[in-house]
Amino acid sequence: MEKQNSDFQERVVSIRRVAKVVKGGRRFSFSALVVAGDGNGKVGFGTGKAGNKASRTAKKESEPYQLKEGRTIPHEVVGIYGAAKVIMLPAAPGTGVIAGGPIRAVLESVGIKDILTKCVGTNNPHNAVRATINGLSQLTSTSAKDIK
Repeated sequence: MEKQNSDFQERVVSIRRVAKVVKGGRRFSFSALVVAGDGNGKVGFGTGKAGNKASRTAKKESEPYQLKEGRTIPHEVVGIYGAAKVIMLPAAPGTGVIAGGPIRAVLESVGIKDILTKCVGTNNPHNAVRATINGLSQLTSTSAKDIK
């Protein structure tokens, strides 16, 4: 089993109270959505009964993604998951991360400094995170030879 690095930044995106109905009434517990990234192109997300469990899953499921010189993304991309559609555009240096809550957590954890985004369709944090990860997985690198 591979040992995980401790240089991951963890961000709690969402905490929900969920209920299980039993004979004596309702049993409440919590469901957490956590994003973990190393700030250098690697990010993952996890859900669990507690933040501890969710962060372990997020670290285990993290994958590397292609960034442009560590600041922004190389090209425009649209990530889709369910009803969530996340449009991501590369931005000039100094722009900052223009994104809402769940999307911002993923992009800052992966290490992107300048980007423009828009979430269309739904603001469900689970679907927004998955759509952002889907968009990042579609990125391909651009080299100086490709640009004419």
